Amino acid sequence: MANTEQSKKRARQNEKRFQINKARRSRIRTYLRKVEEAIASGDKTAAAEALKTAQPELMRGVTKGVFHKNTASRKMSRLAARVKSLA
Repeated sequence: MANTEQSKKRARQNEKRFQINKARRSRIRTYLRKVEEAIASGDKTAAAEALKTAQPELMRGVTKGVFHKNTASRKMSRLAARVKSLA
């Protein structure tokens, strides 16, 4: 348990940041799931549109520190390849 004022404040900040990051991660995963569902349905136009909306969300997660840059790039690359192969 935190004892000093500074450590108590840090604990409060950590909890607040955790909740914000959790919400961001959940939001990004929702966008990625929409792309996955569009790919599964075989609708290339819907998949391409979902990918187009997911990309800025994923990169926003990188700038906010939720995901590593390479992780986001890898996810985007793999999804784009799967959407492209739907033809």
